[in-house]
Amino acid sequence: MAAGASETWLVGDIGGTNARFGLVSPDGKLLHSAVLADADYPSIGDAIRAYLGQRGDLAVPRRGAVAIASAIAGDEVRMTNHPWTFSISGLRDEIGFDRLDVVNDFTAQALALPHLDDANKVKVGPGASVAGRPIGVLGPGSGLGMSGLVPSGSRWIPLIGEGGHATMAPATARESAVVDHMRRQFDHVSAERCISGPGIVNLYNALAAVDGVPAQQYTAAQITDAATGAADPRCAETVEMFCAMLGTMAGNLALTLGAQGGIYIAGGIAPRLGERFARSPFRQRFEAKGRLSIYLGTIPTWVVTHPLAAFLGCTASLQDG
Repeated sequence: MAAGASETWLVGDIGGTNARFGLVSPDGKLLHSAVLADADYPSIGDAIRAYLGQRGDLAVPRRGAVAIASAIAGDEVRMTNHPWTFSISGLRDEIGFDRLDVVNDFTAQALALPHLDDANKVKVGPGASVAGRPIGVLGPGSGLGMSGLVPSGSRWIPLIGEGGHATMAPATARESAVVDHMRRQFDHVSAERCISGPGIVNLYNALAAVDGVPAQQYTAAQITDAATGAADPRCAETVEMFCAMLGTMAGNLALTLGAQGGIYIAGGIAPRLGERFARSPFRQRFEAKGRLSIYLGTIPTWVVTHPLAAFLGCTASLQDG
């Protein structure tokens, strides 16, 4: 069917806790959206059908794209932080779609980047993007997602990887002590073990253990709360270390990709930190690469503030096809 004024496309952003769905027009206008709790539905197909039942008078979509927090390596998908498993082709047939794209959540974040305007991103530090050069994106949430875009003529090719599971390299003696402690808990201390919502708790607990004091039963939200940080210096140090480690990984990604188009920080944690993130060691650590510091100083970094960036990426995936 040719794209018409009444046609709708399904877009989705599926995390370990919530599933966000939307209906968009082929030109990208968001027509309807809702958030469903994963735990309320036995399968992703049940969740999609429940969402479509809320669409009102909008046309039934026949194509869609869904971003999901999982490695996508074939037709069978197993979510990393939730028990949903499914076949992409089977799900497409189950919901009666002509086309269904299922992409990694950070592939969708990467595809969204060219469509962000200045109102949906906040610059942190110096640097200016170079047109036609690769772009990188990483973001802490329930895990640590990582991706990038490589230019190919007038198009962008998204990278599909699991960079959040790369080994976390400490950059200070204090970080070394924390990572050494975490090695006693985990067989591999990945970046995600430190730079994520659960990672914030891991960092706090490790700092308490290194200092020989009892750890409070804080959640990540409590640790990152400004009032808690003012009352508990170890919480404030946790946030500082989290931002510094994120800067280390962002700088690594920039060097690996040659990302002179810029590095974007996505996910929900950095935007919530607001000015504290801008004042944190993030940018200093991003540039702290010895002989390559001057090179990194020219690369801009932004925090993505768009609340539904994955929807933009899913729409771009469908438009590109």
